[in-house]
Amino acid sequence: MATPPAPNQQPSPQQIAAMQQQITQEAQKRGMTPQQFQAWQRQQIEADAKKAGLSVDQYINQLKQQALQNHQRQQQLAQQQQAAQQSGQPQVQQGQAGQQVPITPGAPDPKGLAVAKWLRSQDLKTRTCICNGQRKDMFRVKRALRALQSPAYALASKKNPLLPAITAQRPVTEIFKLLPLSLLALRVSKADPHEGHNHAPAPAKKSQKRTKGLWHVKIEQQQDVGEDLHYVWLYEGPQWRQKLYAGGALAAIMAVVMFPLWPIKLRIGVWYLSMGMLGLIGLFFAMAIFRLILFCVTVFTVKPGLWLYPNLFEDVGFFDSFRPVWGWQEEKKKKSKKSSSSKPSASVAAATTTASTTSSLPDTSSTSSKSNGNAPRKRDLTPRVEEVEED
Repeated sequence: MATPPAPNQQPSPQQIAAMQQQITQEAQKRGMTPQQFQAWQRQQIEADAKKAGLSVDQYINQLKQQALQNHQRQQQLAQQQQAAQQSGQPQVQQGQAGQQVPITPGAPDPKGLAVAKWLRSQDLKTRTCICNGQRKDMFRVKRALRALQSPAYALASKKNPLLPAITAQRPVTEIFKLLPLSLLALRVSKADPHEGHNHAPAPAKKSQKRTKGLWHVKIEQQQDVGEDLHYVWLYEGPQWRQKLYAGGALAAIMAVVMFPLWPIKLRIGVWYLSMGMLGLIGLFFAMAIFRLILFCVTVFTVKPGLWLYPNLFEDVGFFDSFRPVWGWQEEKKKKSKKSSSSKPSASVAAATTTASTTSSLPDTSSTSSKSNGNAPRKRDLTPRVEEVEED
């Protein structure tokens, strides 16, 4: 399409040739000659000008200004897309033409913030992932779309004017796009945590533990909306709990620093409390040493050995560490399944070897019978395998 000329500026010969070519193509589509198409177009412009209450010249000037504004808007979008691609900022696809709108940091949209708060209160079956070295909550887009299409959201949008209602002009996908536009949630994809490192992938070890379902993800530049896509929450919700913890930690640090200014009775109480804690720690170590000595003595006197508080150092709760009070040392099974299954096969193999050795020995009785002139006596030299019953 030819670039529209600026106001009060004559079109260049290239623009005139492009417009004539476009007129010829439009006339061929409608089965007209260029002259017939221009006459039909003039009639349409006159009818539209009458509807708008303008003269033909005023209506033509208005059309030119609209075309120029659309062209300038397209140029601005193209420049923004190029700048966003160079800076690596994510973009959101909007509009029927699929235009990419770059996401600019700033204050979130109140409507997008209201949608994020409402979705955070719903059960989207989030899962934990690693994004830029931080743990984030990840969810699938289809669960968020189902929540926005539910009757609960329709009822909430009537009560809260900031929640946009779903209409034909504003479908559910456009409402969901408020999240990435306000940097409240961004689309991610699964990534290799060792991507970009100049080393070969390490071989998988049997002892290496891997948390099931914990993805390493990266933020995608194109923030599309699809049911099978994944998004991570950047909106953490109200931070009153973190603020409360931070205030408590600050108050505790200030109290410790100002310990010399405490009342004398309070300082004496803290000293007794610290001595009691040190006594408990010393008692714990003494009990650990005593139980070890008791086990070493009972290992030789009363096998297999006696443990006092056998679950003391096990990975259990505090109260379960002191239950039961005592217990015997667990013996490891010496016989394995492989050794028990290999014994019958070894005995069968020994029997077979013995039979084959017997068959290979020379027949001395037949030799002596031949020398005496008697008829040779036949013997059954077929090797026999004795069956050994398993224990």
